[in-house]
Amino acid sequence: MKKFNIRKVLDGLKEASSSTPSVQVGPQENHLIQESLQSEHFQLCKTVRHGFPYQPSSMAFDPVQKILAIGTQSGALRLFGRPGVECYCQHESGAAVIQLQFLINEGALVSALADDSVHLWNLRQKRPAILHSLKFNRERITYCHLPFQSKWLYIGTERGNIHIVNVESFTLSGYVIMWNKAIELSSKAHPGPVVHISDNPMDEGKLIIGFESGIVALWDLKSKKADYRYTYDEAIHSVAWHHEGKQFICSHSDGTLTIWNVRGQGKPIQTITPHGKQPKDGKKPEPCKPILKVEYKTTRNGEPFIILSGGLSYDTVGRRPCLTVMHGKSTAVLEMDYPIVDFLTLCETPYPNDFQEPYAVVVLLEKDLVVIDLAQNGYPIFENPYPLTIHESPVTCCEYFADCPVDLIPALYSVGSRQKRQGYSKKEWPISGGNWGQGTQSYPEIIITGHADGTVKFWDASAIMLQVLYKLKTAKVFDRNRSKEDKGSQDVSDEDPFAIQIMAWCPESRMLCVAGVSANVIIYRFSKLEVTTEVVQLLEVRMQYELNDIESPDGGGGGGEQTSALPTPGASPQTSGPPSHPSTSSNNSDGGNMPCLKVRSTPLKQSAGYQVDLVVQLVWVSGEPPQQITSLALNSSYGLVVFGNSNGLAVVDYIQKTVVLNLGTVELYGANDPYQRQPRSPRKTRQPSGGLCDINEGSATSEDRCKSPTSDHRDNSFSRSRSSSVTSIDKEAREAISSFYFCETFARKGDSTLTPCLNVGTTLGTVLALALTLPPAGEQRQLQPVIISPTGMLVRLKGSIMRMSVLDSTGSQLPSAYEPWFEPNVTADGEEREKVRKRRPVSVSPSTSQDLNESQYAVVCSEKQAKVISLPSQTCIYKHSITETSFILRADVVQMSLGVCLACFCANGHIMTLSLPGLRPLMDVNYLPLTDMRIARTFCFTNLGQAMYLCSPTEVQRITYSQDTCENLQEMLGELFTPVETPEAPNRGFFKGLFGGGAQSLDREELFGEVSAGKASRSLAQHIPGPGGLEGMKGAASGVVGDLARARIALDERGQKLGELEERTAAMMSSADSFSKHAHDMMLKCKDKKWYQF
Repeated sequence: MKKFNIRKVLDGLKEASSSTPSVQVGPQENHLIQESLQSEHFQLCKTVRHGFPYQPSSMAFDPVQKILAIGTQSGALRLFGRPGVECYCQHESGAAVIQLQFLINEGALVSALADDSVHLWNLRQKRPAILHSLKFNRERITYCHLPFQSKWLYIGTERGNIHIVNVESFTLSGYVIMWNKAIELSSKAHPGPVVHISDNPMDEGKLIIGFESGIVALWDLKSKKADYRYTYDEAIHSVAWHHEGKQFICSHSDGTLTIWNVRGQGKPIQTITPHGKQPKDGKKPEPCKPILKVEYKTTRNGEPFIILSGGLSYDTVGRRPCLTVMHGKSTAVLEMDYPIVDFLTLCETPYPNDFQEPYAVVVLLEKDLVVIDLAQNGYPIFENPYPLTIHESPVTCCEYFADCPVDLIPALYSVGSRQKRQGYSKKEWPISGGNWGQGTQSYPEIIITGHADGTVKFWDASAIMLQVLYKLKTAKVFDRNRSKEDKGSQDVSDEDPFAIQIMAWCPESRMLCVAGVSANVIIYRFSKLEVTTEVVQLLEVRMQYELNDIESPDGGGGGGEQTSALPTPGASPQTSGPPSHPSTSSNNSDGGNMPCLKVRSTPLKQSAGYQVDLVVQLVWVSGEPPQQITSLALNSSYGLVVFGNSNGLAVVDYIQKTVVLNLGTVELYGANDPYQRQPRSPRKTRQPSGGLCDINEGSATSEDRCKSPTSDHRDNSFSRSRSSSVTSIDKEAREAISSFYFCETFARKGDSTLTPCLNVGTTLGTVLALALTLPPAGEQRQLQPVIISPTGMLVRLKGSIMRMSVLDSTGSQLPSAYEPWFEPNVTADGEEREKVRKRRPVSVSPSTSQDLNESQYAVVCSEKQAKVISLPSQTCIYKHSITETSFILRADVVQMSLGVCLACFCANGHIMTLSLPGLRPLMDVNYLPLTDMRIARTFCFTNLGQAMYLCSPTEVQRITYSQDTCENLQEMLGELFTPVETPEAPNRGFFKGLFGGGAQSLDREELFGEVSAGKASRSLAQHIPGPGGLEGMKGAASGVVGDLARARIALDERGQKLGELEERTAAMMSSADSFSKHAHDMMLKCKDKKWYQF
């Protein structure tokens, strides 16, 4: 994302804004609320990205720093340290990362991209940045190799040549290994691209080069010629050395491994086909799939490990991808859930010329990261501490809650910890580098994700980390085995019938409500105790919308428009329901009354956590499948859940397990219908408020209460279209419910007392109010019905209503009433429980102050505009047109540290905040140039300036729009680089040193430097300096503090180097001492011997 100056953006708002300035409409004196939030309190920046790197392509590990890097096909770079330390960077070009190489223990990383560029990343700052780049013009990069503790990077190309880059200055050396010099002159064909480069662990001057065609050359860097060549008639995929440098192993495209002696020319000393069937007559085994990678790791006391990916036989159709671990005589084949992208063996030493002592294998799969413990029998995997399972099933919706009750995360964690799998490795997670940030911002944050398979996951998102707390499987409520005949709706998603569409959650009472794609609503209570539910409580609701007299038979439920099935208190809730309508369609034999999913009839064992309290299902009516649910809300204080779709809305009392109200959208308007739609039947038009009360009074079981008076939609002469998109009468007729808001407010114009209300927003921009009459708490709440009366229209806006909220007279947000959480499964001590269940009293302003001072402000935001209404006078005092050309995807009224504001995310990519109640624009940033449906579906704002969305199918991007958080971000982020001593080099031993064994060092500077090698061709590659140096300075801190910090770091590093020098000197002195001692002993032994006695 480009850097921007927030003030410039705000200045730009005044002139060329996509939004017009807010208009104040109405009496001003009474509404002069001092707004504390100003534009300087807002700034937008990305904070952190969580989840599995989408479409990974490469991987590297620093064995000293213990940091893992993963590159992706879109040029992203993800770095992982200890759990909680992770970092995301992006290459600007967006080209795939084909290879990564750490400068081990240097705090730097080299990345090679598919666009033939090489980049050097500085990891010694909290936000890594590129220091240098080099772009090749004439050759394609195929393989890179950077030897340990070397500054010269070998780059192999598609043409078969090898170029050498100085990593410090990022310049090319004049030393080039040309393909024709490396292969034998007698070979007629081109050997193909370079697929492998590595130096002999015991002799840095000898380089092994693998060509795709099957030729391997051992190149002598000093004499500039090939010492040996090894030819095999199958293509090579990878090469690996034995640590002593006398043997190497190659993997081939026919599923074979060949082991070669360095000095043996003609044939491999051994050929293995790990997965090939061995024929009896001594013929070659049948070919297998290619072995894409092999690693050869030695142990001090035991057999070496040969680890490989691929190589399965061709007849294993449908077999999962495998990693094969060969250790001595045993071969373990480890099946993976997804294809293997790459794997790395983690070893105790960074030195290639020492016994490797492998202890784990990191396997990067297309959609997962697996780490295998090599030291334990059976090769168990480590439990992965990173939040990489967001995409276990595709995310369909999310909600984000900042500043939750403090006891919530521990409660969710304690029930979630019982869900853990067994059988993991006992050891600590091996990727353990970096340090956590020192952030001081600590308030509980929870993210909830709903998934396609019906699971709901709760994540702890506090302090810019992410950790899964608890997983709920909602599909357990339903029968899984649906037969073809009783498959409810063919229209409703058949692949994912359990997918979660909307979630409503009350953090204080811990009540959870989810709406599924199959037109079902499930209400859950949180319990710390396990329980077995004999019968899952079920309500079936009929919601229908008819436009034709001919289609609906007369009688049966008032023209069949709206009927709801209510269970009789005595009867089993499974069997309730009015008689079904005669069928009007041929595809559904019984004409309806069928839900899309079948609720299980067997007892359900529910472990601690979220337990189902009630299932509400919409059923087929007259051969029509139920419409999907478009909005949902719950209030724990009132004991109500409300949901709506394009037919209307239904209010469910989950305490009494009844449907309180089931209404068509048109009936909400009553006589105030803006479209003047005529009732179809000759009945009188009802009064707006009275009629419904009559229906709702009386016994909860009466058939009458199920029916609602009819009104018709056929009249196409409606007064005026408010939305340009509404052209056809059909669209107008399908006015859907888009949002709900429970609040304690003034139900009618001029009221002097506050009453519980439900505000309803529709897709045509209308906000309607419903007054709720609730029975007193305690026993009465269980017996008396809740009465709901529509009180008419509150306000109308352009576009679908997105969000509603209520502020008090000082401009603070009024929290919705809630009931504190209690343990639902305790039956004893009933009185105590009733005490807890009493509703929280809501402060009511004294009626005397009602004369002049309006006591509340209703905030309403639609897809196009926002309005603030003064209550109880119901006059609009502020309005602001947010966007003319686009539309809002998400709007939230959020609590910042200094006050409340309205945050909006627009389809054109703008993120905006507006002050409340004055609707002044405070921030407008063009953040996302391109929006896809995933972002639109998952974007959410929450309190204290936090927001999130899914930036890919597997990753969550978190952003902040708070200036405070942006400023403190540097402290909150973790450190990737920590000063660690490089382990000591392996001891060469006295005789090896004496007789020239052991590792040979090479002065690469002398070979590759400009003096001897000359300059490289200028047209071959261009050097691009990166912004990293500058950023790194900024990151350290600004001004004097930064200088001091840098000086201190420099001193530390110098001290470290001096320390290392001292150690080296000491080591040399001790080896000199031991040499002189040995020499002295030898001299004493030989002193008296004559020459012929030797």
